[in-house]
Amino acid sequence: MIRVVLVDDQALMRAGFRALLDAEDGIEVVGEAVDGDAGVEVVRRRVPDVVLMDVQMPGTGGIEATRRIAADPALAAVRVVMLTNYGLDAYVFDALRAGASGFLLKDSEPADLLTGIAVVVRGDALLSPSVTRRLIGAFVARPPDRATAPGLECLTPREREVTALAARGLTNEEIAAHMVISPFTAKTHVSRAMTKLGARDRAQLVVFAYESGLVTARAPRSAGAAPPDGTTARRRADRL
Repeated sequence: MIRVVLVDDQALMRAGFRALLDAEDGIEVVGEAVDGDAGVEVVRRRVPDVVLMDVQMPGTGGIEATRRIAADPALAAVRVVMLTNYGLDAYVFDALRAGASGFLLKDSEPADLLTGIAVVVRGDALLSPSVTRRLIGAFVARPPDRATAPGLECLTPREREVTALAARGLTNEEIAAHMVISPFTAKTHVSRAMTKLGARDRAQLVVFAYESGLVTARAPRSAGAAPPDGTTARRRADRL
């Protein structure tokens, strides 16, 4: 049973999410809160698997609440998914650095929300396709903040390689195929890299890879350049 806490200042929004999730086998809504302070308290009491957290709320917002949850050792297994009405704004970088496992737009399809919950429970990163495309674009537009990025000298060459591939959006299976290793070995390398860098999940690993300069987002192609294979490019860009 996946246990979920809802944190949103809009009662109607919470009611809609609860109705959707309660109708699903294997998911249970175990708490609700109207702001960040109350959300942190509910999460500490209930220790859910996933928190659906609104970004902007009166008082303490979702980013600060996420930072408190991520900093609590007792809540290390809790995954926070930020809910926003906007595709990308100044909150995305701060939320990922604070410990969010990903983003979903509030107008996402119900099936995408349910899939997203399952994704973050597995420890994978979750970013809506539109958020992912614009996030990469923002990395192109601004240089990595190496001053605040964690050092990568603790990683072995193999771990650096898998970290870079994970940041490009490859799954463990795709990493394994690229490196000609088993999926289990790829997963082990990813897990070790996350542990050494103090990353809660793959979303944090992606942030570290870009901010350290290990991965540099590619600039947009010129008008005359041949486009990449559309299906493959979209699939990988949508699954950081």
